[in-house]
Order: sequence, then structure tokens, then C-alpha cells
Amino acid sequence: MSTIADKPTLSTTETGAANLAELATPAGHQLPPADPVVDTPVASRFSHGNETYATLVWRRFRRSTMGMMGLVLTVALLTMAIFGDFFAPMDPKRAEIAFAPPDHVEFSAPDGGFSLIPYVYPIVETGEFDPVTFQPMTGPDRTNPTALGFFVPGHQYHLLGVIPSNIHFFGSVDGRPIHFLGTDKFGRDILSRGIVGSQISLTIALVVVLLTTTIGTLVGIASGYIGGRLDAWVQRFVDLVLAFPQLPLYLALASLIPVTAPSPVFIAFVIGVMAVLGWAQLAREVRSKTLALARIEYVRAAIAVGSSDWRIILRHILPNVSSHLIVAVTIAIPSVVLLESFLGYLGFAVKPPLISWGLMLQDTGTFSVIGSYPWILSPVVFVLITVFAFNALGDGLRDAIDPY
Repeated sequence: MSTIADKPTLSTTETGAANLAELATPAGHQLPPADPVVDTPVASRFSHGNETYATLVWRRFRRSTMGMMGLVLTVALLTMAIFGDFFAPMDPKRAEIAFAPPDHVEFSAPDGGFSLIPYVYPIVETGEFDPVTFQPMTGPDRTNPTALGFFVPGHQYHLLGVIPSNIHFFGSVDGRPIHFLGTDKFGRDILSRGIVGSQISLTIALVVVLLTTTIGTLVGIASGYIGGRLDAWVQRFVDLVLAFPQLPLYLALASLIPVTAPSPVFIAFVIGVMAVLGWAQLAREVRSKTLALARIEYVRAAIAVGSSDWRIILRHILPNVSSHLIVAVTIAIPSVVLLESFLGYLGFAVKPPLISWGLMLQDTGTFSVIGSYPWILSPVVFVLITVFAFNALGDGLRDAIDPY
């Protein structure tokens, strides 16, 4: 027999709410269960559901304006390099007038009205003379226009080295030579040579960074994880590599290549020299990361349960170092591009008939040429865009991968 003490005691507020619910609800009906109270800020924070690490990085990366700009430019540069002959408006080896100035593109018809189709008007002498210098004056020839267009026929090439074609992304409709950035001392179109030259320059940069990243990662992880005498000897060797003055060593090694060596051998030698001298700094950075990761609890737990060293390195240490490697790669690529351009300016570049940005910069070796024909410095624009694109991409990735 139950007593009053056995019944649960309700507070005044709960009793009033229960009485109101009984009065408002008809007999035989039950109130639906109340919805659970959800914290709105918490719900909005976790509304994305289960997301992978790559999804989180991409969501943070999209918020970076400079990072997205660098990604777009990087994709555009790689696309231009892969399909270089398709984007080049002229044959990069065709000789025309030496040191011809850039053509002027105007959206005006020959009759002087506005036109949606751009035209190029050749610059000719007007027959008049400057009243001060008495030099002949030049101006556009309105009677001989050249219409521009997209997907126009031009010189023959092999797309991706296999498919024969003569269609180009943009150029003159009637096949006349046009020079948007002028010509060099041999009369070759600078824009076309810069587009095609990106294949060699970016290939050298990507292969060098691939080799330096692989060697630096393996050496750094092995040195930091194994430790002991191996770590001491490896770090002394790294100090020795970093102590070498790189520029004199590059020039000294360049003298070892005979002048008659084929271009593939020269490119392989350039890549090898840059890779041998470029892995040491990354190895030291990876070693410092590995030393910190080797003391974390889950690594110690893996060692305690008997996991092999390869499993610990591949499953625990390398994935945590990969974020630093991704950023290091995006920052190292523009450094190699700058180095290749600088060495090309000094004469340590690929040999003709190959084309690279460093080889093109050899024409700017005299100040008289730069002063008289300033458009010969146009290859610098390609280098600047490449450096900006990869640096912006690297900064955006760094903030997205490690926001703290």
C-alpha cells in the first residue's frame, strides 16, 4: 500500500504546467513529445556533418582570396605549359624583323568606328620628321589592318607531341605575323617563345622540387626518428652541403659540360646539380618535425605495442609531416624558377634549339639593348607571374592546413 511519501513531489511550477496541459488537452488525446532543445550556435557549427581532413582544408582554403588567385594562376600556367604550341600565336623559331616593337591592338575598325573584333595596325613611317630630333615619325597604318580571332589556323605543330594540328588559341585571322610583345635580336616572337619556354622552365622546376622533396624527406625522417650517431653524422653532412657557396659551385659545374653535349644531357645535368644542392634545407626542417612527433603519445604507444619502424614512419610520422611538405613544395617551385632564370642570365641555361625563360634572358645582358629595346625584358613578366602564383598558393595552403 503506497503512501503519500512514496509519490514524487512536484514543484509549484511543474504542478501548474501539468494542470494547464490537462485542461487544454481533450480526453483520450496525448500531447506530442516536445522537440529537444538544440543549441543554435553549436548546431550551425557542426551542421557540415562528418568531414574529411581534405574537405576541411579546402573549406578553409576557399576563404583565402590570395590563395584562390594563386590556384587559378597556377592551373593556368600549367595548362599553358602543357599545351604551349596551341597557345603560342607564332612559330617560336620563325625569324622576322629583329627587335620589332610590340604591335598595338585596338578595338577600332579601319573606318575609325568601334569594333568588337580587335585589329592590329602595323607601325610604319608617316613621312614626317620630329621637329626637335629630326627623326622620322611613325604611326599606325590604317589601310592595312590585321583582324584577330580565336581558334585560328597557323603554323604546324604536334599537340602533346603526338597529334598533328595547326589550330591556335588566338592569333591573326589571315595568317599574318603578329608580335604582341615584340621580337628579339633574331626576329623571333617573344610571346610565343615565352609560352613555349614555360615547358622547359616549369619542367626543370617540378623535377628538381620532386627530387629535393623526396631526398630531403627520407633523410630528415630517418635522421630524426633513428637518432643517435646516425643523426649526428647526417646533420654534419647537411651542414657541409649548406656551407657550400651555391652560385660559384653552379658556375664551376657548368664548365664541366662540353659545348657539344646534347640538350637532354645538359638539362639532366642542370636538374642534377640543383637537386644535389637543394635537398639539405628541407631535410633539416623535416628532421625537426620528426623529433617533435617522435615524442607524442600515439607514437610511443605504437612503439610499445611492437609496431615496426616502417609502419610508424609511414602511418604516423609521414602523414603529420605532409602538411609541411605541401607548403614547402609550393614555395620551392618559384625559388627554382628564379634560380633557373638567374643562371640562364649568367649563361648557365639550356642550349638552342630548346627554349627556356633563362635562355631568353641572355638577350638582356647589355644595357644598351635594354635602353633601346625595353620589350626584350618581357620574359621577366612570366617569371614574376609564376613566382606570385606559387607563393600565393603556398601561403593559402599554409593557412588552411595549419590555421593555428
